[in-house]
Amino acid sequence: MNGQAILENVRRYRGIASLYRQTAAFRPCQSWSLLEQASEWEARALEELEAYFAARTEHVVPLAA
Repeated sequence: MNGQAILENVRRYRGIASLYRQTAAFRPCQSWSLLEQASEWEARALEELEAYFAARTEHVVPLAA
């Protein structure tokens, strides 16, 4: 997967998490469940970012000392 696709996934996952948080504000009886879902989507976004930067560092050539 290329870098642009990964960053698009991160944007999408964070958008979904934001919607869950907004919904939790208007549904207090379900807020714990909704906030848990938001947290899971944020974790997915973080995993994608970690994969993105791990892939980038694998291709970086170290500078000569």
